[in-house]
Amino acid sequence: MADYYINVFLDDEKLKQIEGAGLADQVQEIEGKKAVQVGINKKEQKKLVKGFPDLTFDASNAGVLPEEGENTLMGFITDNKSLDIMKYAIIQLYKPLAGRDISGRGTGAG
Repeated sequence: MADYYINVFLDDEKLKQIEGAGLADQVQEIEGKKAVQVGINKKEQKKLVKGFPDLTFDASNAGVLPEEGENTLMGFITDNKSLDIMKYAIIQLYKPLAGRDISGRGTGAG
């Protein structure tokens, strides 16, 4: 069982993508909306919070990624036809060096 979840709320287009990936049986109703939940562990949750500072988790340990992150995650879900994809998606979602200057430590610059 996952420690945390990322809720992906489905509009008509996303619902069709989920159904096309053979995951219609994974669709749930959350807060009155259709959604799928991607399970994540504590380490992945910490990385996502670092990568998306506005990401919060509710009392049920579920959060919603910003649109850019959600679109990336949807791509992984539909490409892999699985909700068990976070260990692969986290590489694209968590970019610890994004926006940093390349002349940091260890570059020999100086």
